[in-house]
Amino acid sequence: MKFVIQRVQHASCVVDDKVTGEIEKGFLVLIGVAETDTREIADKMVKKLVGLRIFEDEEGKTNMSLSQVQGALLLISQFTLYADCKKGNRPSFIKAGKPDMASEMYEYIIAKCKESVEKVERGIFGADMKISLLNDGPFTIVLDSDEIC
Repeated sequence: MKFVIQRVQHASCVVDDKVTGEIEKGFLVLIGVAETDTREIADKMVKKLVGLRIFEDEEGKTNMSLSQVQGALLLISQFTLYADCKKGNRPSFIKAGKPDMASEMYEYIIAKCKESVEKVERGIFGADMKISLLNDGPFTIVLDSDEIC
C-alpha cells in the first residue's frame, strides 16, 4: 500500500462537474492499493497517517498532528501509484490491486480514518477525477507499507 500525503491549505475533487470532496487545511492523500494488501496493513498505514506531525507549531517547527490543527483529509484512490515503468514506455499496473479488492480496501481506509478524524472527504473510486490543491510548503511524504509495516 502506498500513500502520497500532501499537506495542503485546501484541496478538492471534482467528478463530472460535481464536487465530491473538498477540504481546507489538512492532507490530500493519494492511495495506491496492491494486490497483496490486507486490512492489517491498512490499519498500520492509517495509524501512521493520522499521527504524522508535519504541521508547524508556534515556533515554526513541524511538530503538530492533524488533530492538533483541526485538519481534514481528502482521500483519493490512485492505482497509478503502482505503475511499473521498467520495460518500454507504457507502464504496467499488474502490481495494483484488482478493482473489486482495491475498492473494498479504499472504503475500509475511509471508514478507519473517520474513526479518528472529524472531517474526511473523498473521491470516487475508478472515476475520472479532477484534483485541485494548494500544497502547503510544499510538503509531500510518501508512505510505503513495504517500508513501515
